[in-house]
Amino acid sequence: MLRRRAVLKTAFAGALGVTVPRLALAGPPLRIGVLRFGSFSWALDVMRRHGFDAAAGVALDMRPYAGSPAAQVALQAGEVDLILQDWLWVARQRGGGADWSFIPFSSALGSVIVPATSPIRALSDLAGQRLGVAGSALDKSWLILRAYAERHDHLDLAHATRPSFGAPALLGEELRAGRLDAELTFWPFAARAEAAGMRRVLAMETAVAGLGIAPEVPFVGYVFSARWAEAHRGLLDGFVAAAAKAQALLATSDAEWDAIAPLTGAANAAELEKLRDAYRAGIPRLSPAANEAAASALFQVLAATGGAALVGDAKALAPGTFWQAGLS
Repeated sequence: MLRRRAVLKTAFAGALGVTVPRLALAGPPLRIGVLRFGSFSWALDVMRRHGFDAAAGVALDMRPYAGSPAAQVALQAGEVDLILQDWLWVARQRGGGADWSFIPFSSALGSVIVPATSPIRALSDLAGQRLGVAGSALDKSWLILRAYAERHDHLDLAHATRPSFGAPALLGEELRAGRLDAELTFWPFAARAEAAGMRRVLAMETAVAGLGIAPEVPFVGYVFSARWAEAHRGLLDGFVAAAAKAQALLATSDAEWDAIAPLTGAANAAELEKLRDAYRAGIPRLSPAANEAAASALFQVLAATGGAALVGDAKALAPGTFWQAGLS
């Protein structure tokens, strides 16, 4: 265990550029807030090792944070220029006068997972069951699942099940111990669970499609100030181009996944394969206009389910939430 932690620490330090000398590039660096061991760090590692950032004339200054709230605070305080976050947060902030904008990074969502021998085969089987939900009662996957179950099974999961909200790792332990009957969890945890023998009941991408929305709708992406972007177009465009090259390599090269295996924390080859396939399925493929249209449609569904606690007074996706300048 100690050796594995040392390997992970070394790999993450490399991804942050701590141990890799870089040539000085003209202009200011792009200060990026990165979650420790999050999937964003995987793409950034690929970008740096292959020199895609330097080729685009971009110097990266990557700063690690323990969780999304800390990264959000760092962005709001001007400590970083860019973080990975979902567009719901951007839309809520815009409703309060902020100027954050969003470029898609991933459409990957979680799944409903049960033990292999569970009698639960469909959402209707969740009635009366103990359901773990990763995150809070306002998590987008939970709201999507509730909307889908209401529309297709006439089932109000908030009352038909016994939901427990919490951290995905803790809920996974509860499911394995038999103290939960099912779990709605984030995609990396779902991939790990399936690799360990758990069974998927429903993928949230399927639920999104069942709501009449493109299942490739992006959920998390690069978030930054629109004013900052206008003043640093070359820096942002260079980063986006370098990131696209890294994503393309992760989409096509299995060897690249072997290279980032220590960063993923995969316990074995089967787990790495599940993580790889889930990550690849989430790489955005829609046009910028289609991304925004799908997100706007999903916003209406989420707002109807989550209410003002989720979206505030907003009635529609705020203009400017999705950054379109220079994208095609």
